[in-house]
Amino acid sequence: MSASIHIVDDDADFRDGLAWLFDSRGHQAITWPGGDSFLDGVRAIAPGWGHAVVLLDIRMEPLSGLSTFEALKAMACPWPTLFLTGHGDVSMAVTAVKNGAWDFLEKPFQNNVLVDKVEQALAAAAARVDETQEAARLRQALASLSPRELEVLDELIQGHYNKTIADHLDITPRTVEFHRANIFEKMAVTSAVELAHKLGRFGLR
Repeated sequence: MSASIHIVDDDADFRDGLAWLFDSRGHQAITWPGGDSFLDGVRAIAPGWGHAVVLLDIRMEPLSGLSTFEALKAMACPWPTLFLTGHGDVSMAVTAVKNGAWDFLEKPFQNNVLVDKVEQALAAAAARVDETQEAARLRQALASLSPRELEVLDELIQGHYNKTIADHLDITPRTVEFHRANIFEKMAVTSAVELAHKLGRFGLR
């Protein structure tokens, strides 16, 4: 999936200049003249967020960058947001970062500094997409387990051996081994430790 950089700024020259900068570096840049139109575009594709980063001017009318950011958060949009701010807006940008924004950059800035920050945010966004997809795959795999397989799985992630599981569930060790193999295949793991680690990582069990 290709990544996008959403540039939201009510200054057309500045907006187009940034789009040219990122296009010249091989990135896909999408420009928006204000928070309202940007949010309409985001709502149109929700919840299929994909992989993107947002560059958001903090001082815009009628919807400010901060209000736009809060609306993004309310939609649970996962895109990292980097604020572009003037001298008088730094304290607001710092507050935004404390509230979950990725970072901020004070105007005027060096192009290479901006590109570096955006590429760092893109890498973080890609990792987040991978995590989301892995969590969805695990949920789907869990849903495919039979009631008995779920019982065996709960015993496995507690670190119990086959014989102990057999005693607890009143089945034979051979049957436990059969369920264990099915669970490992469906969950795409090779050990009980890996299984416990994956489920714990996403709080799934």
